Amino acid sequence: MDAARFLTFCATFFMISLSPGLCMTLSMSLGVSVGVRRALWMMLGELVGVALVGAAALGGVAALLLSAPQAFMVAKVIGAAYLIWSAVKAWRSPVKIALSQASDEVSTKGLISQGFITAVSNPKAWIFFAALLPPFIDPQQSLLPQAVVLLSVMVVIEFICLLIYAQGGRMLRDYLANRGLGQWLNRIAAGLMVGVAFWLVLG
Repeated sequence: MDAARFLTFCATFFMISLSPGLCMTLSMSLGVSVGVRRALWMMLGELVGVALVGAAALGGVAALLLSAPQAFMVAKVIGAAYLIWSAVKAWRSPVKIALSQASDEVSTKGLISQGFITAVSNPKAWIFFAALLPPFIDPQQSLLPQAVVLLSVMVVIEFICLLIYAQGGRMLRDYLANRGLGQWLNRIAAGLMVGVAFWLVLG
C-alpha cells in the first residue's frame, strides 16, 4: 500500500469513527456510570468486534451475513435487551453507588459483552466495512499484509475515539458530582444506554 492511500484511509476512518455512533455513545455512557478505567473492558470487547467485522468484510463474509437479516435481528435484539437491562440497573442504583462504587457493580464480562455485541450486531458497520476496505486494497500485492495493516490502524483509531468519548463522559460525571447533581448521573447513563439499544434495533 502506498503512502497516499494509507494516509487517506487513516484520515477517512478517523473522521468516521469520531462521529457519534452506537459504540461511541456507549463509551460515553460508561464514562459517566463506571469511569474510564472500567470502560476499557467494554472497549476491549468492542475492538475485538470491530476487528472481526473488518476481517470478515475483507474475507467476503459481510455479503453472506447481510443476506440473512433474521440472524442479524436476533443478535441486535439480544444486544438491545442487555443494554436496557443495564440501563434499568443504572437508573435504580443509589447515587452513592454512581459516585463511588459503580465500577464494582458492573462485571468485567458484562462490559466486554456489551462492547462486542454492540460492534458485531450493527448491520451498518458491516455495510460500512464492506464498502470502505476494498478500495484501499491493492490487488497487485498480497492481501494478508495489507489486511493486517488496515485492521491494526482501525483498532488503534477506534480505541483513541472511544477514549475521547469515555473521557467526555467522565468529565460530565465530575461536573455534576461537584455541583451536587449526582442524582442525574445514573439517569444520564441509563438514558444513553436506552438510546443505544433503540438505535441498535431500529438502525
